[in-house]
Amino acid sequence: MEIPGYGEIKAETVVFDLNGTLGVSGRVDEEVKHLLERLSDKYTVVILSADTFGTLEEEFKGLPVRIERVKDGSEKLEKAMAYGSYIAVGNGNNDVAMLESAELAFCIIGSEGATVEALLASDIVVKDVKDAIAMLLDDRKLTATLRG
Repeated sequence: MEIPGYGEIKAETVVFDLNGTLGVSGRVDEEVKHLLERLSDKYTVVILSADTFGTLEEEFKGLPVRIERVKDGSEKLEKAMAYGSYIAVGNGNNDVAMLESAELAFCIIGSEGATVEALLASDIVVKDVKDAIAMLLDDRKLTATLRG
């Protein structure tokens, strides 16, 4: 997609962090799961997580998404980059390198907060992951925010 005054976004993959981004305490809202299903019609959807709460497989069972465990931020970056050009969505210190290297980066400031480093590494900041997914589902919303 071409965004006037910003440039072209060619990414075909969206990489999400789990805790604090897609879910709270390892649990993902049913509405978010539905939005991920819709998003998977447009992008390859990947969840990279250290799985702090041990819910990774359970939360995404049956959804058209790829899940991968990571140990730290450098491994998260390595796995994200394996998908080529990507869009990143995160909130924490272990997301910073992934956000910095993304073609487009969203920081989610949800109920678990976000780090200043993640905020500064992002192109767009929203208060809920549902807002980020809605923007990815409707290019006009991205254009409205990013245009120069």
